[in-house]
Amino acid sequence: MKPATLMVSAAYAAQGVGYAAVVTALPAAKDRMGLHDAVVAAILLGVCVAAALGSGLADTIAVRRGSRTALCVGFGVQCVALAGISLAHHLPVYLAAVALYGLGLGTVDAGSNMQAVALQARAGVPMLGRLYSVFTVGSVLGALLSAAVAALHVSALTLVGAVAFVQLGLAAAGRRWLLPTVPARDTGAKARAPLPRTAIWAVGSLVLVAYVLDSAVSTWSTIYLSDGLRASAVLAPVAYAVYQATVLLTRLATDPAVLRWGRRAVAVAALLGGATGCALIVLGPTAAVAVVGFAVAGLAVGAVVPIAFAAAGQLLPARSDEVIARVNVFNYAGAVAGSVVPGLLGTGAALRFGFVAPALALLLVLPVARRLRPSVP
Repeated sequence: MKPATLMVSAAYAAQGVGYAAVVTALPAAKDRMGLHDAVVAAILLGVCVAAALGSGLADTIAVRRGSRTALCVGFGVQCVALAGISLAHHLPVYLAAVALYGLGLGTVDAGSNMQAVALQARAGVPMLGRLYSVFTVGSVLGALLSAAVAALHVSALTLVGAVAFVQLGLAAAGRRWLLPTVPARDTGAKARAPLPRTAIWAVGSLVLVAYVLDSAVSTWSTIYLSDGLRASAVLAPVAYAVYQATVLLTRLATDPAVLRWGRRAVAVAALLGGATGCALIVLGPTAAVAVVGFAVAGLAVGAVVPIAFAAAGQLLPARSDEVIARVNVFNYAGAVAGSVVPGLLGTGAALRFGFVAPALALLLVLPVARRLRPSVP
């Protein structure tokens, strides 16, 4: 594996590990700070808002210094933020560190996608599917590390502090090994061509609906099985586990599938598969059927997100970093909508109707998927 490919892969993995460590450490932070559930929900919303600002920060840096610098700055910000989250014992300090983490989260999300698109363009073959699979593996690893730390009776916040050193190492190594992309300012691209705003909104809608589904499953799958279908404490978390497994397998298969059938066909099939999964969740009479539905729903998130960002990189290659930064903001809008909307549509057994919204959203963007370029040039 070439150094640049290894570094970009490491960036995706570290992002997954870091986010999983922060999320799984929320109960420990809740106990340390004496937080209520409403405050935790507000914190997660604040992270999404700060991450959207971080995507803008990545855009600003990439235009002037290139995406390599943007990604390294993002990891540097995360390092400081994770250290603050780990060490904070007072609520204002903790909240400031979490906000800073959100800023770094968005900067790294955008910067890693910029680097991935540049890497794919250099290789001439689809690569975002496998890179996103590395992110998924990193998330699983982060969750397992958190469980291992808990088994040793060590605070999960200690793991967050350890991950800070990982982010610091990537910020330093990235200066040498990440792709040295040419800033848009130096190419004169800003003066030559305006950003394709309509196309950005179209591709962004694919990212939006994928993260609406992802956030809905992440937030509500276990609650629905437990409260709505009266599944056992053993079975209830299985839905999210099989969903993540499908997402991972789909991401591993996305690049070969795009090479064989084209980006358009794979995206359409994934959207239809995701909508079918949501239908099984809504209509399924038993927990077993719902678990199958969650697994099938993972097809959409697994394939659509990498395909959408790959398409974004081709909308205006001379200004691809700026395009990707803007498309990346749809990620956080979808995450907020997916975590809130299902709970507003029903509770208990009626929570199943909360998954009608993601299903409709997936079907509504089918015309966008049908207009994607069929393959990587």
